[in-house]
Amino acid sequence: MINSRQAAFEALYKVCFDSAYSNIAVDNVLSDLKEGRAFAARLVYGVLERLITLDYIIEKHCEKPKPKLRIILRMGTYQLYYMDKVTSAAAIDESVKLAKANGLKYYSSFVNAVLHKIDNNRIDIDALSDLSVKYSVPQNLINMWNKAYSSETVLKFLPFLNGRPPLFAVPNPNKTDARDLCSLLTDEGVKCSVYEDVVRIDFTADITTLHSFKAGLFHIQDISCVKAVSALKIVKGDTVYDFCAAPGGKSFIASYFAGNSGQVYSFDLHKNRVALMELSAERLGLRNISARVNDASVYNSNLASADKIICDVPCSGYGIVRRKPEIRYKELDSVKALPEIQYQILSTSSKYLKSGGRLLYSTCTLNKKENEKVVYEFLKNNNDFSLCEIKTFFPGEDGGDGFFYSVIERK
Repeated sequence: MINSRQAAFEALYKVCFDSAYSNIAVDNVLSDLKEGRAFAARLVYGVLERLITLDYIIEKHCEKPKPKLRIILRMGTYQLYYMDKVTSAAAIDESVKLAKANGLKYYSSFVNAVLHKIDNNRIDIDALSDLSVKYSVPQNLINMWNKAYSSETVLKFLPFLNGRPPLFAVPNPNKTDARDLCSLLTDEGVKCSVYEDVVRIDFTADITTLHSFKAGLFHIQDISCVKAVSALKIVKGDTVYDFCAAPGGKSFIASYFAGNSGQVYSFDLHKNRVALMELSAERLGLRNISARVNDASVYNSNLASADKIICDVPCSGYGIVRRKPEIRYKELDSVKALPEIQYQILSTSSKYLKSGGRLLYSTCTLNKKENEKVVYEFLKNNNDFSLCEIKTFFPGEDGGDGFFYSVIERK
């Protein structure tokens, strides 16, 4: 039977060397575990989050180990440095066993020796002056952020790029409010608190097992996204189009604002994602949502005009590296084509907007080429639109993700 460390090893190998997404790799591997899922998940996400830091520590004691060996050493080092409940002896012994179980018996004594050296020669990570190593963020990404937002701003949000991020439960106003929802969640064993008009969840087991979730009392949405949709100023009776809508969180908030006299159309390119939005809308009891397949980059003459439009475009995701830690290690050149795609989606979406209507353009990235530059290029080429609001959220103490939005109005 597979154990938690073996499961973590397999998931990490798929992410680091087969280019799998961490959430998919974790879900696939952990589904085979009978117990220890939380431990395995923390190990996977923790190692991915701290790759640069871990390699810095490891390479002081050995030179560029082979892929499988590197993963085992990373796992062992992470346990030594970041998992207080795991003893040094357990971290080292289990890493040796892991080497033997994965065809590396010849290197088992090497693993034992290296991890003992790492354990006996601790480095004070917090005292490091190299920000890339200290926070495990590639230097080229830090350089980009420094240039775009200033080094002072970057220094403030770097500490919030690591660690378990909170979840935000958006109450379904048709059934409850933030205060009552927080009370119900607390009764279900969830560590939470009221934060503005939502509930901040700092610890829980599987959200989907909660009675309050099954009863449709809330959905999960980052606080930055909640504020962005609120800025659109949707009112009762509005017709709202949400392009690139899956998994549907912004559509659900729009549904609450539009009310039964309004209508929200949630579009996505993929049929399976549309089906998931339909299931979520049904769970929440939202009857004013219609989920449909549609390509946001291609004009659809069958669609009428809308009062409000949500245009949350595909992006590099640099604002959500806490939730998908492998994103931070992307080569910057790999996202160079995104602004053109984003501009196309924005331009196409704007064609459906009524005169006097408002459009929300948003991303979950911190990259001005995908954010401000796209918006200002659109406004330069479309004189019948004006900018109402523009905002960038940085990861911070409230727990929200990095996020960008702008609200554009048709004259």
